[in-house]
Amino acid sequence: MSNITYEVVEHDGGWAYKVDDVFSETFATRHEAEQAAETAAAEHELTGTDEHIEYEDENGVWHEEEVSGEERPQTGVKH
Repeated sequence: MSNITYEVVEHDGGWAYKVDDVFSETFATRHEAEQAAETAAAEHELTGTDEHIEYEDENGVWHEEEVSGEERPQTGVKH
């Protein structure tokens, strides 16, 4: 099982959360960004339906695979 950390940071004149190098929308306050990060992290752990996904890796190679809706990451928020 993978682990994903949402990090709350200053961004674009306000506050945002990010996962790796991807930022959320910008929030006016740190508190709003923290609440949004907590919500996003909780939703990321919810089970869903099996899906067919396609993605490009860091070398530019495309992959296709079937993923189970039961295989969800563990998430956390770094304040």
